[in-house]
Amino acid sequence: MRRLLFSFVLAGCLNQPTSGAMVQQTAQELNVNTRFGRFELAGENIAPSYRAQFTETHKDWGNSVRVADTELAGLQMKTPQEALVMVRVAWFKVDEGDLRATTIKQVWRDQKGRWLLTGEERGTGDLGLMGEHVEMLTPDGPRQHAQFPTVRLGED
Repeated sequence: MRRLLFSFVLAGCLNQPTSGAMVQQTAQELNVNTRFGRFELAGENIAPSYRAQFTETHKDWGNSVRVADTELAGLQMKTPQEALVMVRVAWFKVDEGDLRATTIKQVWRDQKGRWLLTGEERGTGDLGLMGEHVEMLTPDGPRQHAQFPTVRLGED
């Protein structure tokens, strides 16, 4: 009986997820929650010292910025307690409709057994997702029609 109990305990210890797996799962959860506007749930995975800045950089999400998709594009364990997660975001501005892509670099730290987001910045791609001010230039003068003129056969 003792051997059987010891076998179950040992098997349970061997099947514990690695730090990399834990941060990947937590990062996936946070990014899915932010994609769908569930910021209350996402806040559980953000370090208290970073929450105000996170709220500021994501204030347009769900309003003037719509996130079409998020995916984890990479994970690098810097140390056993720190990881860099790359997140690819497909998004568009509601008033424009053009699909854009931005990669975000997220810094995660293990704080007493919990992985928390402690910082993020735009890595590559389009500006405007993380609250950056983007000035749109418009051409001078009236806008040309994109259609070809109608041509009727038999008319001069």
